[in-house]
Amino acid sequence: MANKTIYFVTIILFFISCKSIRNEKKDIAFNNKYKFKAEIESESKKDALEPDFQSYATEYSFKTDHKNALKYWDLEFTPKIIGYNQFQFDSIKNLYETAKAKDYILNQSKENKIVIINESHHNASHRVFTESLLKELFNNGYKNLFLEALTNGDKKDSLLNSRKYPIQNSGYYTKNPQFGNLIRTAKEIGYTIYPYETTGNEGGAKREIDQANNIYKIIKEKPSEKNLIHCGSGHAIEGNVSFFGGLSLAGRLHKLTGINPLTIDQVFYSEKSTFDYSNIFVQSFDFKHPSILLDKNSNPFAYKNNDRWIDIVVFHPLTKYISNRPNWLFENGNNNVAINISNLNLDFPIMIFAYNKGENLNASIPIDVIEIEYKTDYCNLALKNGTYEIVATNGTMSVKFEQKVK
Repeated sequence: MANKTIYFVTIILFFISCKSIRNEKKDIAFNNKYKFKAEIESESKKDALEPDFQSYATEYSFKTDHKNALKYWDLEFTPKIIGYNQFQFDSIKNLYETAKAKDYILNQSKENKIVIINESHHNASHRVFTESLLKELFNNGYKNLFLEALTNGDKKDSLLNSRKYPIQNSGYYTKNPQFGNLIRTAKEIGYTIYPYETTGNEGGAKREIDQANNIYKIIKEKPSEKNLIHCGSGHAIEGNVSFFGGLSLAGRLHKLTGINPLTIDQVFYSEKSTFDYSNIFVQSFDFKHPSILLDKNSNPFAYKNNDRWIDIVVFHPLTKYISNRPNWLFENGNNNVAINISNLNLDFPIMIFAYNKGENLNASIPIDVIEIEYKTDYCNLALKNGTYEIVATNGTMSVKFEQKVK
């Protein structure tokens, strides 16, 4: 009798298990807004006579294909190979010592009310670094986060601060998961987030004036609060910026507020697609973490170009790859999570998306995304502890399943 009972219990458990497996993955209607590599490469071939390498770099950055993002960016701007010699390396190393950029910036921020940090739009590691500053900056009084990348005007995402996560319509560059995660982290900490982009199509001076005025309006409303501004490239430059009509955003905001901002550069000495394209500082110092350079008088190395400048340059380590993913993805509390794709009944290549459970899969920005060419390839995502809905799609068919990370 006991054996029969065990037999029936085993059968019941078997069927429960089978049902669980069958329900684990569900077919879904999924609108993939990210481009496969084949699509981007096809566009580049069609545009062979007038290639838009910057656009291709951006498309690759949206799905954190860092190698191709760097490659196409360099095809657009054609960096030069300069053969530095050992004497030049030794001279540079004799002039400066390295220090952790995060520690220095946080200390300097205590004496400032406006911090402006820039990014290269194709390089998601810059967003990861800004995210790493958020908690301590908030503790130092920074309550307002201004993001150039957010759509402004009639089409702005007016629900962002209450929803607490970005959607596809929140902005353009915010489609990148690391930008989405920067926004999520800021909301978890308690920041109020503002767009500040011009609402017209103007460039040059008009754009800088509009941006500065949009930020100034909020600063006047909250005079006791400090402000963090995350902008694109040259908008953080102080001094005479002729291509912005004399002053960039940073300079115009200084003029409006009377507050000298702390300006931080991540762009002008940024990582290139190959080591030989790297500047002399990256080639001289084996940076282990985002760093600054201090001279003999403890003054930080600044970006300087004639009569324009940025106060502090952050030098990032060259990207290393873990499970074929950029190593900086696994910072800010992210785990390296292997996703089992061996039993997916989909034609490859596919994309794998991770979403916070409960978010709208067809609207929100994914926590992470990766394109997988073959079923035998690694599939590793950068995820914090929590419960996620994983979407696998080949553009025609899509399935979802749950993934818990502890």
